[in-house]
Amino acid sequence: MLARIDVRGTSGDLREVLARPVAAGPDVSVAVARIIADVRSRGAAAVRELTKRLDGVEIADTRVDAARMDAALERISPSLRAALELARDQIVAWHEAQQEREAHHARLGVEVTELVVPVDRVGCYVPGGRAPLASSALMTALPARVAGVPEVVLCSPPDSDGRIHDAILAAAAIAQVDEVHAIGGAQAIAALAFGAGELRPVDVVVGPGNAYVVEAKRQVFGTVGIDGLAGASEVVVVADDTVEPEWVAVDLLAQAEHGPGGAVAVIVWDEAVAERVELALDTLLLSAERRDEAASTLDAGGRVILVDDAGRAVDAANAIAPEHLELMCADADLLVPLVRNAGAVFVGAFAPAVIGDYVAGTNHVLPTGGTARFASALRIADFQKHIHVVRADAAALSRVGPAARAIAEAEGLWAHADAVRLRSELSS
Repeated sequence: MLARIDVRGTSGDLREVLARPVAAGPDVSVAVARIIADVRSRGAAAVRELTKRLDGVEIADTRVDAARMDAALERISPSLRAALELARDQIVAWHEAQQEREAHHARLGVEVTELVVPVDRVGCYVPGGRAPLASSALMTALPARVAGVPEVVLCSPPDSDGRIHDAILAAAAIAQVDEVHAIGGAQAIAALAFGAGELRPVDVVVGPGNAYVVEAKRQVFGTVGIDGLAGASEVVVVADDTVEPEWVAVDLLAQAEHGPGGAVAVIVWDEAVAERVELALDTLLLSAERRDEAASTLDAGGRVILVDDAGRAVDAANAIAPEHLELMCADADLLVPLVRNAGAVFVGAFAPAVIGDYVAGTNHVLPTGGTARFASALRIADFQKHIHVVRADAAALSRVGPAARAIAEAEGLWAHADAVRLRSELSS
C-alpha cells in the first residue's frame, strides 16, 4: 500500500528523488480556463448552468439568506455548536496575536510610517463535496474579521437539494459572515473574482479546494489576491520506536481520508518501525468509515521513506515541504530548528495534526504540493495592504535629495532628477 523509498547512505539534496508529480495537468487548466471565461462573460447565468452541468443541481438563486444560517445554527447539536465556538475562540486568539505594531523609521529627517489597511471585500471558499468542512468556514472568515475586513463572503457547493450543509452554515453564522452563496468548484472562484449577478466581485479569494479550485485561484490571481494554493491534504510523520505505531497510522489515515490527490509519508530510520506502522495502518483501514477515499490516497500518494538518522529525516521532510509535519520521536523539540519547509509543525506524540485542523487556533489553510518552500499558512496579513507613508521637509530633502538625483541621472530619468532639483533651487 505504501511505496517504499530508501535513501539511506545518500547525501545532498533529496528534492528530486522525493518529488511529487504536478497536481494539475493540462486538461484541468484548459477546463478551468473555459469555466472562468464563461462566468466572466455571462455572470450568474453561467454559474447556474455550470452548477447544473457539473454538480447536477438546479438553483435559481445562489444566495443563502441570514435566516437560513441562523436556523442551521439552531439545528446542529449543542455539542457541535460548543465545539465550533471553542474553535472560534482559539482561532481568534491566535490571529489577534498576529496584529502588527506600526512600523516607524526616521533617519536624515525623512520619516516613514506604514498604514495597515484591510481590503474591502474577501471571498472564502469552503469545500463541501466529499466532506462538509465547517472548520474551513471558521479558518477563512475569522482571520478576515480579525484583520478588519468590512465584508466577508463565503461560497460552498450545494448538495443535491441545492442546499449548503448545516454545519457549514452554522459555522458561517458563528463567524458572522455577511453573504453565503451556494456555488462550488472553479465557477465559485470565477464568480468571486469577476462577480455573478447579486454576488459582487471581491478583492481577495482564500480557502482550500480540489485541483479545479486550486487551478482557478491560480488563473484569477492578478485580478484578485489569493492566499496561496491550498489543495489536497498532506502529512509527513517522522517517527521512531518511542511512539505507538497505531498513533502514527491513524494520523496518516486522518489526512488520507480526505480522498484522491493527497499525500502521506512516514519517515523512519528503523525498518521495524515502518513495518509496525504499516501493519497498524492495514488494520485501521479495514474498519475505516471513509475506506475508499483513504485507500485511493494511500495507494497513489502513500510512502515509507527510510533514512539514516533523525537529522536526515528532517532533510527528507524539508525536501517534500509538506502541508503538515509531525515530529513523533524522541527529542522532537531538538529537530524543530532544523525545519525549513512545512506549512505547520506538530511536536510530540500528543500533538497530532488534527488539533491544528480544528482547535489549536493556528490556521489549517496551509500550503500544499511543495509550495511550503515559499508560502505560509493563512494569516491576517493576507487580508491587509501595507501602505508606506513618507514625510520630509526642506532640510530633509537637502540631505537625501542629491543621492536621489544621482541615481535618477544614472538611470536616464531626467524628470525624476528635476523633481528634486527644482525643489532644492526654490528652497535655497
